[in-house]
Amino acid sequence: MTLWFVFALMTAAAIFAVLWPLGRRTVVRAGNDVEVYRDQLDEIVRDRKSGLIGEAEAEAARVEVSRRLIAAADAAEAAKPALESPSLWRRRGTAIAGLVLLPVCATAIYMRLGSPQLPGEPLAERLQAATHANESIATLVSQVEARLERNPQDGRGWEVLAPVYLRLGRFDDSAKAWRKVIAISGETADRQANLGEALVAASNGIVTTDAKAAFERALALDPQQLKSKFFVGVAAQQDGKRDKAAEIWRGMLKDAPAGAPWAATVQHALASLDEPAGASSAAGNAAQPGPSAADVAAASGMTAEQRGVMIRGMVAQLAGKLKENGSDVEGWLRLVRAYMVLGERDKANAAAADARRALASDPGKVQRVNELAKGLGLEG
Repeated sequence: MTLWFVFALMTAAAIFAVLWPLGRRTVVRAGNDVEVYRDQLDEIVRDRKSGLIGEAEAEAARVEVSRRLIAAADAAEAAKPALESPSLWRRRGTAIAGLVLLPVCATAIYMRLGSPQLPGEPLAERLQAATHANESIATLVSQVEARLERNPQDGRGWEVLAPVYLRLGRFDDSAKAWRKVIAISGETADRQANLGEALVAASNGIVTTDAKAAFERALALDPQQLKSKFFVGVAAQQDGKRDKAAEIWRGMLKDAPAGAPWAATVQHALASLDEPAGASSAAGNAAQPGPSAADVAAASGMTAEQRGVMIRGMVAQLAGKLKENGSDVEGWLRLVRAYMVLGERDKANAAAADARRALASDPGKVQRVNELAKGLGLEG
């Protein structure tokens, strides 16, 4: 209650300070001048009696002061009606209305939009709450999930939650959320593309049949949907259709506006196709497409999630081909480096162990794997 009284007092003081000049009576200077000139006439009489001035000087002074006295009196008389003029009452009415209406309106708006019943909270508690808010995204997600349990047909809620699932690494949940969005709110090219992206992430970078269908549906709705174009190219690459992937990605680069942020990612994906799929050396080693550490670090044109999906798809492709041809030491080295760049140390250790087994018949190649593992701080 004390706080409300202080607020009211501060509001009244501020309004009074602003509106006070509107209600003030105009000071008529002419009235003060009349008194001054009368005093001057009396002073002239005293000076003449005391002999300080002569008769002629006294008469001239009386004439001049009397003239000024008459003019001041006329001015004072003319100013009296103005004191009661309508403009003064309008100013006073404005001041009174402002004094009453401003705090009433402010209070009404606060009661409608504010939280007058919310208790005060010390600074330390507010700072602690802010820290917890920054650290509890999972808690916020849980709150949204609880709301969606009560209202599962809230398409907007699912659309907000789906990309958050993707950022948190809950890829299956993200895909389910996008399916709900499409079922409730209808399909769009972007929603189908986001569904496909979640499905690719859930399959560790592999463009599955369902994911490819989502991307193709997105392109049917919008032939210029960039995310879908890119992943259809990835699907073609993973299916061994390198020419088709190259055609798709070159088309994207051809139509790309100047400074397109995703162009670098497409260029790196296209560069991975330049290595011939079946070229063999005398030892029968095949060059394997897949990202190097530089490829991974340079893929900066997309969001973190899109970048990760694209890179994991290339890594998965490389790992799959190494299972078919385990004699490619360069491929094993690139696979280990790629896992390290992705922050997947366990997979890097496993890839190094697989490489040692696959290359066991060639001590020189095993030594290269061991040297790389040692340099990266891996086990073994």
